[in-house]
Amino acid sequence: MSCCGRGYSAVWGVLLLSVSLIAMPLNAAALFKTPASVKQMLGQKLMLDLRYYCAELPVQGQCRTPMTQLPPELAALIRDYDIGGVILFAENLHSIEQIVQLNHDLQQAAAESALKLPLFISIDQEGGRVARLPRSLATSFAGNMAIGATFAEHGTKYAAAVGRVLADELLPLGINVNFAPTIDVNVNPLNPVINVRAFGEDAKLVAELGGAMTAAMQQRGMIAALKHFPGHGDTEVDSHLGLPRVEHSAGQIRQIDLKPFADIISQHAPGMIMTAHIQYPALDNSTFTSKDGEQMLKPATLSRKILHGVLREELGYNGVIVTDALDMAGISKFFTHTEAVVQTFAAGADIALMPVKLQHPGELPALAKLLDALATAVDNGDISPTELAESYQRIVTLKQQYPLLPQAKTQALQLAQAKASLGKPEHRQQELLLAKAAITQVKPATADWPLTVSDSKKLLLVLPDQMKAQALAAALKHYAKQPFDIAVISLQQTDLSQAAAQIAAADLVISGFISPMQSLADIGGMDDLTGIRNIAAAYERQTQQYETLLPLINAQKKAHIFLSLRAPYDISRYGRHADVVLASYAYNTAEDASAMAAGNATYEALAQALLRLYPLTGKLPVTVAGYND
Repeated sequence: MSCCGRGYSAVWGVLLLSVSLIAMPLNAAALFKTPASVKQMLGQKLMLDLRYYCAELPVQGQCRTPMTQLPPELAALIRDYDIGGVILFAENLHSIEQIVQLNHDLQQAAAESALKLPLFISIDQEGGRVARLPRSLATSFAGNMAIGATFAEHGTKYAAAVGRVLADELLPLGINVNFAPTIDVNVNPLNPVINVRAFGEDAKLVAELGGAMTAAMQQRGMIAALKHFPGHGDTEVDSHLGLPRVEHSAGQIRQIDLKPFADIISQHAPGMIMTAHIQYPALDNSTFTSKDGEQMLKPATLSRKILHGVLREELGYNGVIVTDALDMAGISKFFTHTEAVVQTFAAGADIALMPVKLQHPGELPALAKLLDALATAVDNGDISPTELAESYQRIVTLKQQYPLLPQAKTQALQLAQAKASLGKPEHRQQELLLAKAAITQVKPATADWPLTVSDSKKLLLVLPDQMKAQALAAALKHYAKQPFDIAVISLQQTDLSQAAAQIAAADLVISGFISPMQSLADIGGMDDLTGIRNIAAAYERQTQQYETLLPLINAQKKAHIFLSLRAPYDISRYGRHADVVLASYAYNTAEDASAMAAGNATYEALAQALLRLYPLTGKLPVTVAGYND
């Protein structure tokens, strides 16, 4: 369908009126004055995934070549179709020089387009487990639940500090949208995908901390994107793998799930809000027919009642709505990619994230086909021409409000600024301070411990893998005043024949476990399905190994400290086996697990806590059965 179909005149009139209402700064006016055609507006509403790209059609399987340099054919797509944004993953991000060059080339392609609008260049840099930049390079922090654990003692101090540092490190790289903070209220201990990505289970606490982080990022010039609307906190299905349903009443939804969104919208005007691929029958019980002919409830991403009725009309949100990735099974299992984009635009979403795969030359024509189909949908009224123009205007307005292009006058100066900012000592100090403030003593209930780590000569570390054992051992040796003899049992090892002897030889056993297992969000997305299956198998083996070792530790009556390294709900299962229980809410190591002040802050904080070098002030931000319920 041509851009000059029946709907075009309506779009043109609305667009010219809306563009004339922009109060543009003089230095930005040239970027935002060009009238847009239907296809150009639609191009601005797409945010592409460029994680992998193969110059030739893969002979077997999918392309797994990271896109670290922008190929001419992808630059041409951005230029020719006036694409509005891209999302970057860990595979795209190797060194400061490479990241700066890649983002420069992406923006150059956009500058050569007809509209010349800068790109949204986005990333999932939440902190904690979901952090795409190399941890040895950039400050990544302990994550949201760690921040939640500091709230009782420090209020919003660390939420704001993390927001500032994230913005200060991302912007010089040329990244201008951060898909953070996660403001889901994690009321379900079995939640496989949110858990420690949430600040906690109390909606008011989540709203305050999420608001502080949003404000801090946006005051620094970084666009924040709240997620996942209307809430992913009470699910037991990962929306990467299926379609979760939240059975809350309308009252519960407004008191719990929606409260953080409502509060932050009213107080901080977040630039973006990301939708969730989740069914909320109390908000929308209408159905659709899936591509396999099944009748199903509409997920929020495709629900006009939820995106327009609740988010726009009820909560008064006037910013940009971006979908969660449309390749996730919560959408792709039930819709073709074209149907999904048409329906989410009709529902009120402004930007479709990862709408089509473009991983080799054979897939590139899919973008033109998608845009043709979307233009046809505008022409036949499936997408309102008026709402298309209004949506485009929201995107243009947001691009005008924030400094999408690096402020440095030259690329050399930008590179120098990025090198000076990423992982600088002041930021690493904030990373360690948060990790220490979050460490929570769950057992014993009093300040006194029934054991003293520093009095022990021989320590046995029982940890999920060698990297984590190396990180904790290095930190203990670094901060202790006397040397330790440290032995290690990795839960990845298959031979436990020497375990009983190792336990017998130890003065003290320090064990740690990570629960639940990593999700697709942690490691990237739907392209990692094979990897997540391997992780699931490894996690099952680790669980079996750990639960084999615990009776051996108990039988020998060894002094024992348990470290809950991720979601603290596992303390209900394992805390009874130990004399002392600590929660850290994080387990990440940097590429060099033994390095100090270079991405291993959680283990530095744990080592100092074990050595009683500072008072433990963290408080559980979620209910752990048998301890704070």
